[in-house]
Amino acid sequence: MKNKEFKAESKRLLDLMINSIYTNKEIFLREVISNASDAMDKLHYRSLTDDKISIKKSDLKIRVDIDKEARTITVEDKGCGMTEEELDKNLGTIARSGSFAFKEENEKKKDIDIIGQFGVGFYSAFMVSDIVTVESKSIDSDKAFRWTSKGVDGYSIEECEKEDVGTRVILHIKEDSEEENYSKFLENYNIQDIIKKYSDYIRYPIEMQVEKSRKKEGSEEWETYYELETINSMVPLWKKSKKVIKDEEYDNFYMNKFHDYEKPLKVIHSSAEGVYTYNSLLYIPSHLPFDYYTKEYEKGLQLYSSGVLIMEKCPELIPDYFGFVKGLVDSEDLSLNISRELLQHDRGLKVIAKNIENKIKSELEDMLANDREKYEEFFKIFGTQLKFGAYSEYGINKEKLQDLLLFYSSTEKKLVTLKEYVERMKEGQKEIYYACSETVDKIDMLPQVELLKDKGFEILYFTENVDEFVVQVLREYMGKTFKNASSGSVDLDNIDEKEKLDKANEESKDMFEEMKKVLNSEVEEVRFTHRLKNHPVCLTSEGSISVEMEKTLNQMPMNEGIKAKTILEINENHEVAKKLKELFASNKEELAKYTKVLYAQARLIEGLQIENPTEISSLMCEIMCK
Repeated sequence: MKNKEFKAESKRLLDLMINSIYTNKEIFLREVISNASDAMDKLHYRSLTDDKISIKKSDLKIRVDIDKEARTITVEDKGCGMTEEELDKNLGTIARSGSFAFKEENEKKKDIDIIGQFGVGFYSAFMVSDIVTVESKSIDSDKAFRWTSKGVDGYSIEECEKEDVGTRVILHIKEDSEEENYSKFLENYNIQDIIKKYSDYIRYPIEMQVEKSRKKEGSEEWETYYELETINSMVPLWKKSKKVIKDEEYDNFYMNKFHDYEKPLKVIHSSAEGVYTYNSLLYIPSHLPFDYYTKEYEKGLQLYSSGVLIMEKCPELIPDYFGFVKGLVDSEDLSLNISRELLQHDRGLKVIAKNIENKIKSELEDMLANDREKYEEFFKIFGTQLKFGAYSEYGINKEKLQDLLLFYSSTEKKLVTLKEYVERMKEGQKEIYYACSETVDKIDMLPQVELLKDKGFEILYFTENVDEFVVQVLREYMGKTFKNASSGSVDLDNIDEKEKLDKANEESKDMFEEMKKVLNSEVEEVRFTHRLKNHPVCLTSEGSISVEMEKTLNQMPMNEGIKAKTILEINENHEVAKKLKELFASNKEELAKYTKVLYAQARLIEGLQIENPTEISSLMCEIMCK
């Protein structure tokens, strides 16, 4: 027996890796199984290039056994095995990878896919084991050797008895502690779940004895027995040709893999080759996850390396505004043995993420162009998220998303794109008109939109809080600026009408000042307008904050007290305008009462509260009784 110590730097690396790099202890089995898969890949490749090596493909399998009493998990493969020298080099020097060396030697040959490259994954076994034993017999040797280690103290190598070529890894599971229940890794069902989760698509069968129950022969009593079964499915759905996959297969995979009770709305299956090669299988759900707008929701795609799960949810693979997309990415160009911290800085991951983003966007654009009904169904579910995406981060992604946005049209009576609106604009129209309220019906009744519709202008109806913030960030679309129908700067008059209105406002400026005093300067200005057709009064706004934005902002913490700069506009052609002039000339006390009622009316139309409802109710009754 040869006893050896890890080098000082290897000890530090081992301690760091066990306690820091891998935060999820269950991945130890993934690493050991991946090494077993590598060993059989090497043997299979050598059999193709060396006539002296003959193997049966059916012999290439991985066996996992659990012994509760001995507290061991054994993983055995029929791969190429290791010599004494290879055991010493590959397991005695941390971060030395036999798989990586093999790949380097054969890097010009394209048919080689070796999972482990960094050479540290094997040592994750020490997260759950206090003793790790490796028994191996190489295809190139008549002798077998045993490597044993208790971790950072070092390791020993000795000759042992082993008939078949291959490697057997025996993990002695640690005793339970107050902080950790290690015995869970000795439960048959738990190990099956871990294999299905991380190693389901390893290309070789992973077999283990599965616990089952049956009635005893001739008795009503039940007995437990074990049966050898293949645990993994081996062939990933995403690596099959799209031509041979049925819709039902896609749907069943999605519902089982992502625990959804409904079929997905859209399947996006793609592959890419080049500097970074990968397969992706993405799904757009048919409904919003119940916790989507809570802090508990985690976005991210499953990340695989050659069919082996690296991360359950990799948020770096998908932008927030496509956070509703579920699915996975599998790339042989991403190493299995890297942590989440390293992934964030991995250039390959960033390139793949950018390609995934572009793919989702192009698929949505195609759906919008060629399956409008389905896209509108999608938008009603996830459109709000796209709007938040366009608005957030100061609009950095607005140009990517603006053509995917839909808004209700006053003329089309359905959802339309900004491009469709602009293409239908009246000749000489420079602005995209919109109006805001809680529902389409409420916007239809706004006095500010009445004349716009009467003159044939199309209006976009904004019924979500985020809508107006989106157009504030967009600023313009195809050279057309956005204009709120309730903005004080909306001007539909011709030159003669403007002159007439300016004259009327100038003549009544003293009356307006009196009315403004009555309202305790609640409004910036009182004036006549021609924007109204049948309604007597409305409230408009000036500046960057509209009345609707005021309501939205005041619902947020720390934003109470934000106010829009409002203008009380009175229909110059309405009978109420004449009444106000008469009262200003003869009875300023009555003018004050009318002013308060008109202002309250304008606020109610906009969905704003009135501070003195009892006083307004009394004033209205008083006016009605005269």
